[in-house]
Amino acid sequence: MDNSYKNLDIYTRSKELVKRVYDVVNKFPIEETFGLASQMRRSVVSIPSNIAEGLSRTPIKEQCHFLDIAYGSLMEADCQLEIACDLSFLTKEEYDSIYIIINDVARMLIGLKKHRIRVSDIQ
Repeated sequence: MDNSYKNLDIYTRSKELVKRVYDVVNKFPIEETFGLASQMRRSVVSIPSNIAEGLSRTPIKEQCHFLDIAYGSLMEADCQLEIACDLSFLTKEEYDSIYIIINDVARMLIGLKKHRIRVSDIQ
């Protein structure tokens, strides 16, 4: 079993994002439990999940596909966090601190995908 993805900063940073979002979402109004809060949990959990699944695949094309899905989930989570901030479910400061992680993960996803494509060009 290949668990090499667990050693990557992108994987640990995306799991940190999951924890931060769960911490914030736990403070949402109870009526949001099955609404925005639930959707946010699913989108952030999708990020490290797709990184793990993608990097466990052999073909570079499949790896890049799952990295693209992770990036889409990351953008979805950012949008949802921004909406939550607009609705005053979290503060601007909370959003800004989480956005730093989002930006880091986005940068790492783009870099990892470019690296995988370069590696496939060499092979």
